[in-house]
Amino acid sequence: MRYRATVEYDGTDFAGYQVQPGARTVQGELEAALARISGGSRIRVQAAGRTDAGVHAIGQVIAFTDPVGRPAKELTRALNALLPADVALRQMRRAPVGFHPRHAARCREYRYTVWNGPRSPLRERFALGVRDPLDIAAMERVGSVLVGRHDFSAFGAAHRQPVRTVHWVRVRREGFRVTIDVAADAFLRQMVRRIVAALLEAGHGRTDEEAVAAALASGRPAFNGATAPAKGLCLRRVVLGPMRGGTASASTTARSNGER
Repeated sequence: MRYRATVEYDGTDFAGYQVQPGARTVQGELEAALARISGGSRIRVQAAGRTDAGVHAIGQVIAFTDPVGRPAKELTRALNALLPADVALRQMRRAPVGFHPRHAARCREYRYTVWNGPRSPLRERFALGVRDPLDIAAMERVGSVLVGRHDFSAFGAAHRQPVRTVHWVRVRREGFRVTIDVAADAFLRQMVRRIVAALLEAGHGRTDEEAVAAALASGRPAFNGATAPAKGLCLRRVVLGPMRGGTASASTTARSNGER
């Protein structure tokens, strides 16, 4: 039986999603739990996105095939009982044979959180602490330059196909909390964190729309490859199926209950 599920994890103590020799990964923990309830057999778990070390998720989508065909509720209970405290499964349901979340994903949305206030150890576990005031309007203007279909070589690791479509970049402030939401059909490695680094430069008055547009067109690492720390980044949701005017219907969106 083929299943898909939404996964939430605190990425602080992980070397990323994908299995790596000698490293603790989200995929490794999921496959270890599946092996324990399947007599030691390895069951491969695919994901919609391969988050980097230290990056979190609240709406990651995974898929796997259970050779026994156990009910989804039973599998969810059994796996959550075995998974460590920093990983949890929910919204498990049957999926078509051959379903692969990476191939089915039409849009991925990440949120980067900045704590733009006094030092806060608890908040800054999942946010970048920035003490100086940020110009949100300037950040929004720079973000708008990046919306659309572009070669994002300047904002990501080298890739044979660096063209991506960014659907939106939204910057919002609520008190001391600043959120940067970036949605795209797909992302290059470190792309969101490099975009955030550019927006923070704008927020501090050190760059503007023209400079960012020039950096994007150049194809060379923007701002000397500056990358925001991983701890502020979270994969919020994955949209499965066709996009409709830049958004998705609720039935095709895998996201957390109660998420803003």
